[in-house]
Amino acid sequence: MATSMAAAIAASMPEKQAAPSSAPTTVATHEAIPASMAKVMDVEAEIPLTSVELDGLVVMKIMKHSQESTNANGLLLGIDLDGVLNVTNSFAMPNITDDDEKSNKSAANARYQTAMLRQLNEVQGDDSVVGFYQSCTLGGFLRQSLIEQQALHQEKLRHGGIVVVHDISGATRGVASLRAFRLSPAFRRAHKTKKFDTPSLIKNQLTFSAILDEFPVTIHNSSLLSAFLSNLSQPSIPTSLSPTAFPTAPLAPKFTSLDLSPTTHLERLVEAADAVKAEEGNLAYHARQHARERTRAEAKRADENAQRAADGLPPLTDEDVARMFRLPPEPSRLESMLLLGQLDAHAKSAAAASAAEMVKMYLARPEGSKAAVV
Repeated sequence: MATSMAAAIAASMPEKQAAPSSAPTTVATHEAIPASMAKVMDVEAEIPLTSVELDGLVVMKIMKHSQESTNANGLLLGIDLDGVLNVTNSFAMPNITDDDEKSNKSAANARYQTAMLRQLNEVQGDDSVVGFYQSCTLGGFLRQSLIEQQALHQEKLRHGGIVVVHDISGATRGVASLRAFRLSPAFRRAHKTKKFDTPSLIKNQLTFSAILDEFPVTIHNSSLLSAFLSNLSQPSIPTSLSPTAFPTAPLAPKFTSLDLSPTTHLERLVEAADAVKAEEGNLAYHARQHARERTRAEAKRADENAQRAADGLPPLTDEDVARMFRLPPEPSRLESMLLLGQLDAHAKSAAAASAAEMVKMYLARPEGSKAAVV
């Protein structure tokens, strides 16, 4: 019964038609990748980084965080395409104040970073870390913590990542100061060996100005935001000249831009100069101690060589001397270079602000004094 039913079902189905043998066979063809897109699609290609492009939202986040915290720090997210690092998003890192959390700050930051990246991935947001940002005042950002954090990013991230420095003092004057940096190859070679003595600095030709490489920064806005900003920049013309068409209450005056006490730059310059002088004193002390120990070791070496010559033995080699006499290592000059970099940054910031301050002081003088000057 089952066999007859299966036969009936098979007989009711239509027969398959054989494909004609003369039909041409189709072969899948693929277009060649254009040369301009080959570098972009090859994620392993080592395309040198040439510039940094910040999204307008990222700029606003960095400036807002810098106003709320004196030491703002956060991560930058985005992607690098054909030598341009596109930063499309960012988030702030927590400012740990609890004493228990301070002892394990790195672990707490790692947990927070992992949680934030997981949430961004869940909402289909950019979750690729391309660097971090740091706020500063009057250009003094060259510190040991920033160097160590940037060295870690350049070791782990593709193209080394970048650090975006936002100067809060420039923002108070209405100038958004955003600069992008990366550690130079010469400094990375010295940092890997953890040696910043005089021979290492001479070998790598390191100075405070050769620690970082700067990249040009551009700000990119979407078309909708650009249109909105253009509408805000165009003043609306009143259609009527009646008194009701104009605001009745006068605008409140603001005198913050006429601050005539430009002492902040001088105070920072004095503090930086004192720090450099103190570090030079420490280096001079260690250098004298190192020279004293070396003189003592050379005297012992001469006595030992005289004794060996009397016994008919060859003199001591440099390896034998280094093994027998433990000389104190030469002090690191990294902190001295960083302090010199801060002093140079404060001096440049003071020079940039001096022109505007001089104009303010001239405008604040009495009319008779102005005429006498003219």
